[in-house]
Amino acid sequence: MNQFQLIATIAERDVLRFTPAGVPIVGAILMHDSQQVEAGVARQVAFEIPALGAGEISGRLESAELGAAYRFEGFLARKNRNSKALVFHIIDFSAV
Repeated sequence: MNQFQLIATIAERDVLRFTPAGVPIVGAILMHDSQQVEAGVARQVAFEIPALGAGEISGRLESAELGAAYRFEGFLARKNRNSKALVFHIIDFSAV
């Protein structure tokens, strides 16, 4: 199963574009910062992750407020066939 949930802010967002098949798509950089417990020890976790929203989600992502916190749901996939880099594909999100 490939499911990923994350509470993050939208740090950067690209302009709406369209794939060759005509599907609207918006890329973004999400920022996460939290404290997690690992092996009984508190650990500060902070990272940025590239993300994208396609179809109906792209319109919502394009109009979402930069810097606001959202709960994102989706899956991880390679950036492209030959890449080892991962991209978070957003399938839904809501304000926190």
